[in-house]
Amino acid sequence: MSYGSPPSSPYSSWPERPPKPSRQHQPPPPQHPEYLLPWQSSSLSPLPERTDSPATPVAAPARHGDLRRLRTAYRLLRRITTLTALGYFVVFLLLSGFAKDLMDRTLFGGLTLGLALGLCQLPVTLFAVVLYERTARRTVDPLAARIRRAGAAR
Repeated sequence: MSYGSPPSSPYSSWPERPPKPSRQHQPPPPQHPEYLLPWQSSSLSPLPERTDSPATPVAAPARHGDLRRLRTAYRLLRRITTLTALGYFVVFLLLSGFAKDLMDRTLFGGLTLGLALGLCQLPVTLFAVVLYERTARRTVDPLAARIRRAGAAR
């Protein structure tokens, strides 16, 4: 039943649906007080004027090769740690699902191989975190510091 259909009885009148106003909602501008955090002001700050305009173009903060090496090192870092943690978990799940006899073997006392592998997940995850930090400290951080220094020297 819709609002615009005729009444079912000749004695009753069906009210017409009022037309909806066609206004679009306009969000307030970013300087509006509703969008600002307590430490921000609503006044627009002027852009700083550039006092030195060099005649020759300024070199980029770092060469593209440095950025490429940084991305590659970070990608390798993510892959190593993800494969360490998730790889162990997937192997554990596959063994639990398809090698039930192996997982039910008793190691000593009431400890089965499945329970021992399950308890080893926390140390493996912690090992992945330590490996991530160590590799980042050795490979990614020096590259990022070199790029940062090159940008600051500009």
